[in-house]
Amino acid sequence: MQDSKRDNPPGHTGIRPVPRQVRRAGAALCAMAMMLAPLAMPAASHARAAEPDIIGRWMTKDHDGVFEISHCGQEVCGHLVGLRYETEMPRDKRGEVECNLPMLNGFTPDADTPGHWNGRVTDPDTGHVYHAKLWVSQSGDLKLRGFVAVPLFGETETWSRYTGTIGPACKLP
Repeated sequence: MQDSKRDNPPGHTGIRPVPRQVRRAGAALCAMAMMLAPLAMPAASHARAAEPDIIGRWMTKDHDGVFEISHCGQEVCGHLVGLRYETEMPRDKRGEVECNLPMLNGFTPDADTPGHWNGRVTDPDTGHVYHAKLWVSQSGDLKLRGFVAVPLFGETETWSRYTGTIGPACKLP
């Protein structure tokens, strides 16, 4: 057994310095590991999931209303945020003002058709609730198909993205 005090000069701890080449190689390995780490991670951990195309503001086919479609918990829903009216704000069947009235509810991704969403749409004039599908067409328009029982017995409306302003009390300019 050797006496480390005898073999080392005064002030030396007994730990040998790391050679310069080893330090450089270690630094290069650390840099490579940092560059490759994102490739080893699952996609969801380093990239935010893409927003559904249906999220945003949409002008109805008759250009008399704007709906805002957004996340509602785990689902997607939509409510009326803009209306075209002259004197008094329109009211639904129960007499409630239509501004901020939720009319698109419970939309979840369609397992069979990527990019399509299944939910319900409420007709404010009658109070009837219908099954519905939402999707964005290749032209960038929103398609809303309301139907009874099966999509074959329904009607599809085409809505366009709305980028304009909405005045006080949901009034469209």
